[in-house]
Amino acid sequence: MATTEHTAYGDPAAVRARIAGASPLVVKVGSSSLTRATGGLLPEKLEALVAALAARHAAGSGVVLVSSGAIATGMTPLGLRRRPRDLATQQAAASVGQGALLAAYDRAFSAHGIITGQVLLTADDVTRRGHYTNARRTLERLLALGVVPIVNENDTVATQEIRFGDNDRLAALVAHLIDAEALVLLSDVDALYDGPPSTPGTARIPFVPGPEAIAGVDIGGVGTGVGTGGMLTKVEAATIATSAGVPTLLTSAANAAAALTGQDVGTAFAPTAARGRARRLWIAHATTPQGRLVLDAGAVAAVTQRGKSLLPAGIKAVEGTFAAGDPVDLVDEAGTRVARGLVSYDSRELPGLLGRRTKELAATLGPEYHREVVHRDDLVLLP
Repeated sequence: MATTEHTAYGDPAAVRARIAGASPLVVKVGSSSLTRATGGLLPEKLEALVAALAARHAAGSGVVLVSSGAIATGMTPLGLRRRPRDLATQQAAASVGQGALLAAYDRAFSAHGIITGQVLLTADDVTRRGHYTNARRTLERLLALGVVPIVNENDTVATQEIRFGDNDRLAALVAHLIDAEALVLLSDVDALYDGPPSTPGTARIPFVPGPEAIAGVDIGGVGTGVGTGGMLTKVEAATIATSAGVPTLLTSAANAAAALTGQDVGTAFAPTAARGRARRLWIAHATTPQGRLVLDAGAVAAVTQRGKSLLPAGIKAVEGTFAAGDPVDLVDEAGTRVARGLVSYDSRELPGLLGRRTKELAATLGPEYHREVVHRDDLVLLP
């Protein structure tokens, strides 16, 4: 059971107050909160959510909405009675449903005098240096213009290799991307409980000061028929956010207005560390490694202890097939993962460079080879 002890980042009331005053703020809502189990939007629920967000916007907060529901919205016009399992049909349903979902949001926000903007992301878009910068700049500019960006995974083009997997994680990463001051996760469950909510005697966990407070809690939970996330994905998203200094609140969409005004609803998660570098958090949490580089002991020490870039001289072996710019895991000679980074060479070219110094490579192969295999700005250490 979680406690209400004070932390370095404040007591439960202080955390909720920070969320109530946060700007910018990221709010994520799940499919089950907006759509029927058999697909199709529930306009009254969408409008109630928008009213709560509009009030926050009117109070001067920048708001980013990460909304699921495109696939579920597209199910009805396509005659689908359950969420498709294959990627191609999911992408087709998302293609049909995304426009209808955004049109519904546009109408609802327009009633409050608010302009919306659509932002569709894939993990690949925001881990590569140039794309990441563009995504951040776009969202920041939309907020500066008073627009409410509506973010979703770009389901129509995402492949299995570059999918976020669920919008809970996407929302946590968007919070990092824009340096949000808080994250609110809305679903059809009103809080995290110390056991299955349907079991007599279980109680709401109002406050989580750190991961250790819920280490013994059976979180479980899977997605609904129209969604992909369950309670586990929401706790994981909260962990991603709080590990970089972003307070997080988990509750139901029905409690949105109460949550956004600091009332004692749902489960509040306290930040567990200071704010981190957003792009490195993206590399750690939003990428799927396409291969592995095996490092000798000297390279491991240089990367993990001295904050150095990875050079060809310290690599013992290359595993997997990848292109320049892809994420790869860095492992020691025992196979233990120590870091993840974006590689500067493809897997066909790299083996011929192993064990050689960059000056030697530049002298024999040309000046373009005087570069790191993984630059330290594109590298994050992993536990």
